[in-house]
Amino acid sequence: MKNVFKFNFLAVLLLSVPVFAVDGMAVIDMRTAVLSTQVAADAFKALEEDADYSSNLEEAQSLQAERQAIAEKLQKDLETLSQEEIAKMQKDIQDKGQDLEFLAGKIQQAQEETAQQVFADSGPSMQKIIGELIQAKQIKVLLQKSEAILFSDPALDLTDDVTSMLDVAASTEASTQSE
Repeated sequence: MKNVFKFNFLAVLLLSVPVFAVDGMAVIDMRTAVLSTQVAADAFKALEEDADYSSNLEEAQSLQAERQAIAEKLQKDLETLSQEEIAKMQKDIQDKGQDLEFLAGKIQQAQEETAQQVFADSGPSMQKIIGELIQAKQIKVLLQKSEAILFSDPALDLTDDVTSMLDVAASTEASTQSE
């Protein structure tokens, strides 16, 4: 078993040496870059102010509170309740749980649609900025930051640079449009 581990470890090291030898390598988390911008913050703030979204959120919180209260009452009074009352309370908990799941799905869908809209709106600017950074920093290999990357030097990460440049581009575009 130790020999298999040593062999695999050696193989990984040998295969990864060429990757470490490449000058001009960088990583980026495009999702984080875009969703960290002021434009994204404004879009999500507008979503929170949307009547349907805020209504769904309040209803979900109310359902969760009711469900929790029923569960606590059931646990507290379990010995004094009849089987029929216990079954009714369990059914109420289950029904509220299903309603909560439905609302959570609607809330998540609204958030995902907002994120997709921000991505769509930021796409051309992001591609331009990434192209400029690739030229300026002479990047030869750009990797998407993901779970597959076990380690990357923070100095190689362009995510914050792209976020800052997207914010600058958005504010420049906004001031140009207001004139």
